[in-house]
Amino acid sequence: MAKDPMRVLVTGAAGQIGYALVPMIARGIMLGADQPVILHMLDIPQAAEALNGVKMELVDAAFPLLKGIVATTDVVEACTGVNVAVMVGGFPRKEGMERKDVMSKNVSIYKSQASALEAHAAPNCKVLVVANPANTNALILKEFAPSIPEKNISCLTRLDHNRALGQISERLNVQVTDVKNVIIWGNHSSSQYPDVNHATVNTPSGEKPVRELVKDDEWLNAGFIATVQQRGAAIIKARKFSSALSAASSACDHIRDWVLGTPEGTYVSMGVYSDGSYGVPAGLIYSFPVTCSSGEWTIVQGLPIDEFSRKKMDATAQELSEEKLLAYSCLE
Repeated sequence: MAKDPMRVLVTGAAGQIGYALVPMIARGIMLGADQPVILHMLDIPQAAEALNGVKMELVDAAFPLLKGIVATTDVVEACTGVNVAVMVGGFPRKEGMERKDVMSKNVSIYKSQASALEAHAAPNCKVLVVANPANTNALILKEFAPSIPEKNISCLTRLDHNRALGQISERLNVQVTDVKNVIIWGNHSSSQYPDVNHATVNTPSGEKPVRELVKDDEWLNAGFIATVQQRGAAIIKARKFSSALSAASSACDHIRDWVLGTPEGTYVSMGVYSDGSYGVPAGLIYSFPVTCSSGEWTIVQGLPIDEFSRKKMDATAQELSEEKLLAYSCLE
């Protein structure tokens, strides 16, 4: 029996990431090859013509799973009835702008969009924030959408997680599907901590720890971490645009695993509301290792944390605490 369509909102849909993301959703990459979707696309009035062009292309692609398109500049229309919201739209930092200026712009945007989701989204709507500063934007959204359960609001660190998997697979010359359980702790920023201490590689003789196979702690504790932290900047330098394709693909991975579940024995990284696990201050949106089942994520508990990791995890938590204070000062 055919499934009822799910309504998926993409904000900033006429932008680079949105343009890469919407065909992936329409093709079933996010929610599964048997799940029909109705796409809700939102953008600012200045992008209305470009948004209509994206809608025309979606029609022209004749995606079998795509059962309807809402393309609008009206936030209420965009949010009405949505089951999944991917918040890509945000105000980018421009040359000469202070962090507080960017934060102030995004606080205003996310306050407005949170209120619309609060009033008009479907019950149990799942929200993924992509726009930077992603963790703090998600926190603002949570504040202004109090009826959306805190477990339904997350931010994207799966891109960093996938980058870490890619770096290990290249270093060891193995398939990326054979590497699992890297962790991104903390903020989706250059303070994040990509951790391989619990990661393994599937080899012909069984699963082996990444550290045992790489045999280069100096690289794992320095060069690897820096490469993952700075990968977005490196792509901008090379491409002259931000990493839209990989961000869109990672957003699909994040939602797919959240909705459909993670494989047994595998955990992934999600920016979620801290409950104090691993000594992370409660009340931050912080990236943890999680498993997903039946549409719910659960933080993986009991992983041993060494002194090197503790310092890295605390440093990125400190940055998030400072961002939170800055964001709240913009609300006053």
